[in-house]
Amino acid sequence: MPKNPFITTSNTERALLVGVQNKGALAPWNIKHSLLELEQLTLTAGAQVCGQMIQSQNHKTPYYLGKGKLEELGKLKKTLGCDTVIFDDELTPTQQRNLENAIGEKVIDRTALILDIFSKHARTKAGQIQVQLAQHQYLLPRLAGQWSHLERLGGGIGTRGPGETQIETDRRLIRGRIKKLKHEL
Repeated sequence: MPKNPFITTSNTERALLVGVQNKGALAPWNIKHSLLELEQLTLTAGAQVCGQMIQSQNHKTPYYLGKGKLEELGKLKKTLGCDTVIFDDELTPTQQRNLENAIGEKVIDRTALILDIFSKHARTKAGQIQVQLAQHQYLLPRLAGQWSHLERLGGGIGTRGPGETQIETDRRLIRGRIKKLKHEL
C-alpha cells in the first residue's frame, strides 16, 4: 500500500500551511481567515504549525503553485524544519503527486486533514466505518504513481493473472474494502 496521506503518526509532525488567493475571486473570501481555520484544524489533528505561505494567482497549475513560489516553498520548509505541507484547498491527485515529487515531503490538502480529524474522534462503530469508507474513497484516485518503482507483477493466487501491476492490485483491494465497508453500514 502507498504511504498514508493522513496525519496519523505518534511523533508530532511539523506542518507548513499553504493558501492560494484567487486574484479574480468576486467573493469577499479572506485567505488569512481561512489559513487561521486551517491552523486550528492542524492543531486538532495533532500536528504543530511551523509556518504559513500565501500565493496570489489567477489560474491553477499542475503544481498548484507558480514556479517561483514552489521554489520558495522548498526553501522555507527546509529552513523551518517542516515535514508535512498542508494546502488550504482540495488538490487534484496529479497536483498532490507533483508537489510531493517537487518538494520531497508529504503533501496533504484540507480534505485529508479533516478526514484525519474525523478518524481520530470517531467513537461509534458506524462512525469509524463511515470515516474509513471516506478515507478509502479519497485515497483511490490518488494511487497513481505511488508504485512507479514496481513494474508488472507475475501472476499468482489472488491476482488477475500475469501482468497485473501493483496499482491495479491496490485499486482492486481498496475497491473490495470499500464494498465491505458499505455492506457493514
